[in-house]
Amino acid sequence: MNSKAAEIERENPIIVGLDIGTTKICVTVGRRSSGNKIELLGVGKADSAGVSRGVVANIQKTVGSILEAVEIAEAQSNVDIKVVNVGIAGQHIKSIQHRGIFTKTDGDDEIIRRDIERLISDMYKLVLPPGEEIIHVLPQEFTVDNEPGIREPIGMAGRRIEANFHIISGRVTDIKNIKKCIDNSNLEVAELILEPLASSEAVLDEDEKNAGVVLVDIGGGTTDVAIFHEGIIRHTAVIPLGGNIVTEDIRQGCSVLRSQAELLKTRFGSALADENKENEVICVPGLKGREPKEISVKNLAYIIQARMEEIIEHVYYEIKSSGYENKLIGGIVITGGGAQLKHLVQLVEYITGIDCRVGFPNEYLSKNEVLPKPLFEELKSPLYATSIGLLIKGIQSHEEEEDSRREAHAPAKKVQATTTTKEVSEQQQKEQGLLSWFKRFIKDGNEIDDASFLDKK
Repeated sequence: MNSKAAEIERENPIIVGLDIGTTKICVTVGRRSSGNKIELLGVGKADSAGVSRGVVANIQKTVGSILEAVEIAEAQSNVDIKVVNVGIAGQHIKSIQHRGIFTKTDGDDEIIRRDIERLISDMYKLVLPPGEEIIHVLPQEFTVDNEPGIREPIGMAGRRIEANFHIISGRVTDIKNIKKCIDNSNLEVAELILEPLASSEAVLDEDEKNAGVVLVDIGGGTTDVAIFHEGIIRHTAVIPLGGNIVTEDIRQGCSVLRSQAELLKTRFGSALADENKENEVICVPGLKGREPKEISVKNLAYIIQARMEEIIEHVYYEIKSSGYENKLIGGIVITGGGAQLKHLVQLVEYITGIDCRVGFPNEYLSKNEVLPKPLFEELKSPLYATSIGLLIKGIQSHEEEEDSRREAHAPAKKVQATTTTKEVSEQQQKEQGLLSWFKRFIKDGNEIDDASFLDKK
């Protein structure tokens, strides 16, 4: 690799995202493109057998699925995958608010990135209940020298920095199980990322985050919620209900196989029963020579609607308890596999009274030049919001590290150099003054000059 290629590789390194979901395990390989978007180089997916409700339940099966997805992604991208950014979810995820204070003592009034990093690292020392570990420390507003409401304090003059933090924690055993799966797959964890944060990077824009928006990621095992206002994350929650429980309801309600129930949901399912005609019927093949079964599309929709109403009620409870119900100009954005359900937007708007849209993760993807066209089109589905979001978060983390590294190696400021020169010249003047005074003292005290005094001796 020549020096120019090495420089490009260092500036825009290849990053890998790993989404360990309840229904699928997905590996995305990509980098930052010239247009400040994301260039996808490869994607690998495998059925997830060892994950239940967002939590690893069988390490061996999960490792097998990870290895399968990594192998496909490596072959497609021609990249040897070693380090991954991993998503984490599950009912064990909790969030708290905390306030931190830091006073500068280095004599420089300008707030630098290292000061903010020091304030954040202090938050990781918080004492949590036994068995819990901090995953993310997310700064909200800063207060600099009693001036509140500052979003970006870096570069400002100030000595005392205060900040409100949104702290996300998870169960230690579940975090260790994820890391064990990664270790057993001969990979290394670059960063653990909360899945709703990743999804938000893929489907929300800055205007929505500033206006106030709720991201609802309906996955297979969990529904993740993230609330943003004024560009800041205000509330996060993980609801232990998702698309799989809808499939299970269909399986029991219609007395069909699980695979048939999944097909019924994805092909003919609807979240609003009243939108379907009474006389529409689906014919499901019978088991082992038995008679085929006829299922009413309207009855199928009633089963789905009942469960989706329950999930949306949980989401609405989280919105109300966050205190931001009346500040959501951007409304609700639903994404994830569950967002593909017909008439779900109408049901969400009916229950919550808040505007709703489906979030697609294609806004930040650059024009495809590597992947087969059918696969690239498939990746624009809400199903891949978390996978692409993990890739985006990984790229952002690398860029922040590069900024910190550059700042650490920046040359000393001219102002400091000028001050130092001034101090040196003052010191020289003092020394010269003292010497001349001492010479005068010798001359005046003995009434002979220095030369005569030396000759005399």
